[in-house]
Amino acid sequence: MDLSLDLPFLADTFLRLLAGVPLTLQLAASSVALGAVLALLLAAMRRSGLRWLDWPARFYIFVFRGTPLLVQLFLIYYGLSQFREIRTSFLWPVLRDPTWCAVIALTLNTAAYGGEIIRGGLASVQREQMEAARAAGMGRWLLLRRVVLPLALRQALPAYGNELILMVKATSLASIITLMEITGIAAKLIAQSYRTVEVFAVAGAIYLVINFVLTRLVHALERRLDPGRPPALAAAIGKGGTA
Repeated sequence: MDLSLDLPFLADTFLRLLAGVPLTLQLAASSVALGAVLALLLAAMRRSGLRWLDWPARFYIFVFRGTPLLVQLFLIYYGLSQFREIRTSFLWPVLRDPTWCAVIALTLNTAAYGGEIIRGGLASVQREQMEAARAAGMGRWLLLRRVVLPLALRQALPAYGNELILMVKATSLASIITLMEITGIAAKLIAQSYRTVEVFAVAGAIYLVINFVLTRLVHALERRLDPGRPPALAAAIGKGGTA
């Protein structure tokens, strides 16, 4: 077996795989942004104390965390098209587009995990901290914006950072539905060259760099929200009279 490196081939592979990076980042960013909104809604439903809101959120989270993302992607892209009602509805222009189907599947999946992460962050805010803010004259929305959400974000950020990295890697499944992101282009190059190890090694290195940069950004945000800095509660109360 020849273990020598074919540097020209590796360089050419790298340049060709770079063409898939924008789509990979687009899928990851879109699904994380939309998923965060849905996750916040799910967390609010779980924390509402109302059974008719809590149980639907529990069921949603149970379904999307308990089934593989690949199955969800297949059901959305291939499964929904089997229904004539879908093909004749206003939803069809979206559901026949593989990019939109990938974004929908990734969004629904990450929202289930993100909802539990945010719920845990909200649950970590101590009652004494909220009572102190109320005693300082904060109303409900000011308390939420200045105290609860900043403290919850600090607690949830490490776990949510892991979810961001998982979403970047999960975009590789989009190649199954014909999208030419990094893994899709890699599969095409392998079919042309039959050089599986080299192509996937370069693809893996690109994913590694993307996730390294993402990890550094999350760590930078964690340092900015470090508990060693002036506490969010004290800072919020200090501004409470001017809000």
